[in-house]
Amino acid sequence: MTGAHPLRSKRRRSALRTAAFLSPWLIGFTVFFVYPLLSTLYFSFTRYDGFRQPEFNGPDNWSYVFTDYPLFWPAMRNTLWLVLVMVTCRVAFGLGIGLLITKIKTATGVFRTLFYLPYLAPPVAATLAFVFLLNPGTGPVNTLLGAVGLPTPGWFTDADWSKPALTALALWGVGDLMVIFMAALLDVPKEQYEAAELDGAGAWARFRHITLPNISPIIMFAVVTGVIQAMQYYAQPLVAGKVAAGVIGGSGQQFEPGYPDKSTLTLPQLVYNLGFQRFDYGTACVVALVLFALSMAFTALLMRRRGGLIGAGE
Repeated sequence: MTGAHPLRSKRRRSALRTAAFLSPWLIGFTVFFVYPLLSTLYFSFTRYDGFRQPEFNGPDNWSYVFTDYPLFWPAMRNTLWLVLVMVTCRVAFGLGIGLLITKIKTATGVFRTLFYLPYLAPPVAATLAFVFLLNPGTGPVNTLLGAVGLPTPGWFTDADWSKPALTALALWGVGDLMVIFMAALLDVPKEQYEAAELDGAGAWARFRHITLPNISPIIMFAVVTGVIQAMQYYAQPLVAGKVAAGVIGGSGQQFEPGYPDKSTLTLPQLVYNLGFQRFDYGTACVVALVLFALSMAFTALLMRRRGGLIGAGE
């Protein structure tokens, strides 16, 4: 019994020392994550415009968003489409470009630079350039397609083609994933490839059983970060919709996002439109919480399924 008290004191001092080292992270986590999350949850049950005191209105905001708000479900469908299609295409395209460049024997630095440079372009400037390139009437892309007898889509002026056009824009700036995948591919042990070749394994077998298992953590990283970026997709669809609609942004000018026909509307646009243009902070907080829940659900699902990538190559 005499040694129990000194042992408890030692454990207490160790716990306090650990808490002291963790205190900067704990303070930042509380101030920049826990407090904003709890505040958003509180305001989602209130009627609040940012000027008057918030008034508690129960689940009215939630009921309005899910049953009466006409823009919520189109934005939800567009956001999920971007997550499933755009993220998949970016990861596959980035991996393909990385594989291609690692196989090139000459001018590797030139090709790496050419593929990476588009990623450095500011999102707004890149979107403006793509809207003009894909202009259905005067853009060079449709001019070339028409010259060879191919269909000329409406791109950002057509609700059926606006999201594929945004996906093409995302693929154009895939340089970040290319660099990450190149680093992972170059780190795969060459001895494994040599052993597989001696056993008569073809290119697909080497990729499936050697390359894929070795780079599966990097693929998972690319997918998770891509999902988070797609959930925050705001500037590109908004700018594309404005320019395609012929709206010149100015102070005090109102613009309903989602042109054409709500096809470029995303959940982050709803949060901004509701909170900072319509001053309906309660409803905006509901949409923000839905966005947060979706991000957490996708991330948790991907982390649970991460072993599938390794298992596919075994």
